[in-house]
Amino acid sequence: MGVKARSLQDLQPIRQHLAEARARAAQEAAARAAAARQVRAGQSLFARAVGPVQPLRAHGRVVHAPAAPLPLPRHRQRDEQAVLREALSDEFDASTLLQVDEHLSFRRPGIGPDVAARLRRGHWAVQGQIDLHGLRRDEAREALAAFLRDARRAGLRCVRVVHGKGLGSPGRAPVLKGKVHGWLVQKQEVLAFVQAKPLEGGAGALLVLLAAG
Repeated sequence: MGVKARSLQDLQPIRQHLAEARARAAQEAAARAAAARQVRAGQSLFARAVGPVQPLRAHGRVVHAPAAPLPLPRHRQRDEQAVLREALSDEFDASTLLQVDEHLSFRRPGIGPDVAARLRRGHWAVQGQIDLHGLRRDEAREALAAFLRDARRAGLRCVRVVHGKGLGSPGRAPVLKGKVHGWLVQKQEVLAFVQAKPLEGGAGALLVLLAAG
């Protein structure tokens, strides 16, 4: 009897543990059932509020992915500035291409001499102007190239480029003036240019004829 009593005592904790496990399982099952009833009740309430519905027919359309965002403008600006720096050389000597009589002028091969004469007489109205006074050489080069590009895009035919007479330069030598001549000659859209009339800037400015866009 002593051995059997000890065996029953050893089984008591096991029975208690099993009873607690069954109770927890019953509580969890009851909680899941309550949650399911709550979901069904919510669905039923929504269905009563909305009323009868019909599923949409398949439209057969293809949903495309959204377009990729455009690159940041500052990247394009840096690229354009790099192109401008490479497009115009400071080492280009335009002196041999200039016609110098009482007035300075340039016309691209294939452009008749009457074009320069008409340009000087004001046959084409000045539609835009850039003043390069006070700019350093690199700044002036980039500003002039950008101005010509924008003028061409806008469809301008005649523009004025003010480069100054160089009176404020060391030795009073017109350094920027010669650079502007070389830069203009390198631009294929420049058909001709002449020195401006005295009232329009004289030796400190040029009238430039651009190719039609």
